[in-house]
Amino acid sequence: MKGNRTLIVLSPAFPENEAATYWVPSQQLMVKALKRNFPELNIIVLATLYPYKISEYEWFSIPVSSFNGTHRRKLKRIGLWKDISGKLKNIYGTKSVIGILSFWCGEFAFIANLFAKRYSLPHYIWICGQDARKLNRWVKFIRPGEDQLMAMSGSLVYEFYKSHGIKPKYIVPNAIDPSTFPEQHSTQRDIDILGAGSFEPLKRYDLFTSIVKSIQETIPGINVFHCGIGREREKTEALIEKFSLQNSFRLLGGKKQEEILALMQRTKIFLHTSSYEGFSTVCLEALYAGAHVISFCYPLSYQVPHWHVVTTAEEMTTKVLEILRCRQPDHSSILLFRMDESAKMIMSLFDQNRPQSEKISIKEPMPY
Repeated sequence: MKGNRTLIVLSPAFPENEAATYWVPSQQLMVKALKRNFPELNIIVLATLYPYKISEYEWFSIPVSSFNGTHRRKLKRIGLWKDISGKLKNIYGTKSVIGILSFWCGEFAFIANLFAKRYSLPHYIWICGQDARKLNRWVKFIRPGEDQLMAMSGSLVYEFYKSHGIKPKYIVPNAIDPSTFPEQHSTQRDIDILGAGSFEPLKRYDLFTSIVKSIQETIPGINVFHCGIGREREKTEALIEKFSLQNSFRLLGGKKQEEILALMQRTKIFLHTSSYEGFSTVCLEALYAGAHVISFCYPLSYQVPHWHVVTTAEEMTTKVLEILRCRQPDHSSILLFRMDESAKMIMSLFDQNRPQSEKISIKEPMPY
């Protein structure tokens, strides 16, 4: 006997401990939701690039193997692939494996796909964002079938098809877990604008800062916060000093998820200047916290209350001013998707491979 049914999850990055709630939040929530809704399921996570260590550890009672792939390049990359394949083989030999779930359609989904084909295992890939774009060269090596692919949003289905000529069959939406939000003791909204995310070129925090400067010229007492870390923080700090925004715009650095959610509950506007997104977790969280979201990217084919989509920096500035000037703005909570439901959609795919007598009675995944 090999024991309980086992699902192997491959993720390029995963938290190194339970306190690192800022790492790949969508993937964290999904793994937790899978364990919460299917407690009899044995989940094993393989973290291929991050943490920066080779180790075996437990994360909320879920075993994780990390391979430190970020620092294993050139000839060491071959060793990385062998180590991951060896771990997959070891798990398959000792556990009752029902299949493999890959986060992102990239290098390690390629390894998982080779292994799954060799051992006739189901392999599904959750398309999460950048992997849908044309720059992703791994898709041509993976050659996934349409019925292997689940996209976070309809916009990712379109982007993936446009880039790679393969149309993902399913949408398993990114989502939140309402139980992670702190109890709200006050309805006061004393933060005018909040941003959250890594300081990377894609996020365009130079534009974010310029918009804050434009707003500050009209509303001098504006109160702006940002949570996040990253390689371009110094550029943003330099712009804050250049625009004399030190009294208006504060960088809070890396914060735990519960701290960010508490800040969102005090926020009027969540400003998202990213030039590309799959289905932003922070936007979903901000909506549920009662903030208005303003962004350039929109993942859905229908309008959502309090999510305002603009096309230019001027439109974004105008929309911010419009909301801030509103005397009685609506800050009711908007819940789009629960991660519990998304986890059930994924498990229904793996469930298709079980005998009819053993199947779990839950709804099918959402077709595109």
